[in-house]
This record gives sequence, structure tokens and C-alpha cells, in this order.
Amino acid sequence: MTDLTADCARCAALCCVAPAFARSSDFAVDKPAGQPCRNLGADFRCTIHERLEQRGFHGCVVFDCFGAGQRITQETFGGRDWRSTPGIAGDMFAVLPVMRQLHELMWYLTEALELAETRKLHPELRAALDETDAMAGRSPAELREMDVDAYRGRVVPLLRRASEMARASRRGPDHSGARLIGRRMRGADLRGASFRGALLIGADLRDADLRRADFTGADMRGTDLRGANLNGALFLTPSQLRAAVTDDDRP
Repeated sequence: MTDLTADCARCAALCCVAPAFARSSDFAVDKPAGQPCRNLGADFRCTIHERLEQRGFHGCVVFDCFGAGQRITQETFGGRDWRSTPGIAGDMFAVLPVMRQLHELMWYLTEALELAETRKLHPELRAALDETDAMAGRSPAELREMDVDAYRGRVVPLLRRASEMARASRRGPDHSGARLIGRRMRGADLRGASFRGALLIGADLRDADLRRADFTGADMRGTDLRGANLNGALFLTPSQLRAAVTDDDRP
């Protein structure tokens, strides 16, 4: 099974080079695309990794490539890197957003396959997972030409069906795509709610019941989840939790 967890030790620091950074609350500096971050060491490791938050690089803390970085480095380019083989740099950087989207889809499909309520959908989910994995294994040229948005549009309805099946016994409010910035929902019963694509920036969800709530693609920067019941929450990624305020952040 393809590893969908980032392993920076097996990656050529692609996320520290390929994307552009804009000076903001998430990044302390401006960085053009394709230029190494000033904090990147010669060994492809971040020189301030343990102090990223304090140094103003919150965006790095919450970023997750879902294992795309090491797959590109080790599989797509056979262990080569952009420093020792400069000629492949453009291709390596260009395929990162494509591979990341494919691996993110694989992460969601894997999560859906672990839901007992979606058992009847498992054959379709497994087929989609295998197809996505195969697409991610294509050549650099094929990955660069891939219309990943169109492919994502084919898989997302399947994931929506999985969500609906998992929430069928307790369908909560539909906040899909809603602007809930700073919304106060402390202690609310939000079992089976949909927050797909919602803006939950700074929302207060302390002590809320969020069992089987769907968080696919929700922006959870600063969302206060302290005391919330997240048991069985759907499609809640580790990066979303890192962006939020959780019980782990209690002083």
C-alpha cells in the first residue's frame, strides 16, 4: 500500500522549494516558486524545524503532502534530486501539486474504506483507490499533462456518497461551503453535520458534539476544538487538526 504519510527523510524537500510563499501570518518571508527557502539546509532538512511556529512559519507547520514528496523523489525520479541533477528540477517541482492532489484523494478514499456504513460502496471505493494509485505512478511527462481537476471531479461524488451513508442515521445541519468565520457554536449538537469546504477560521466549537461530522476540505485555521467530541469525525486530516486549537494546545 502506498504510504500516505509524509516522510521528509525520503524527500528532496520539494515543499520547501517548489511553491511560492507570500509574507503573511503563515509565512515570515516572500519566496518565489522554485527557489529554496532560506531555512533549508544542505541535507534537505529545515534548519528551524523545531521553531517554525515561533519564527512565523505556521504555513509550514500545517502543510501536508500526504506522502507525495517522497513518492516523487523515490519513485517518479528514482531517488534523484534537484540539487545533484539540476535538469530534473522543473519537472520535479511541476508534478508536486499534481501528485499531492492524487495522494490526498487516496487518503480520503482510504478513510472511506474504513467506515462500516460504506460497506456496500467498498468495491467502488477500492477501484477508485487503485485507479488513483496507478495514475500517481505515471511518468513525469504524463503527470504534468494530467487534468487532475477533472479526475478529482469524478472521485468527489463517490466520496460524497460515502459521507452521506456514514451520516444517514444522524444527519446534522448542512454547512457545506458556508462562511462560519468566528461563529460561536460552543457546546452545539453537530452530530452528522456537513462542513465540507466550509470556512471555520476562528470558529468556536469548544465542547461541541462532532461525531460523524464531515470536515472534507474545511478551512480550520484557529478553529477552537478544545473539549469537542471528535470520535468518528469524517475526513478530518492531521493538517486540519494542526491548524486548529485542540486540547493538545492547552497550557
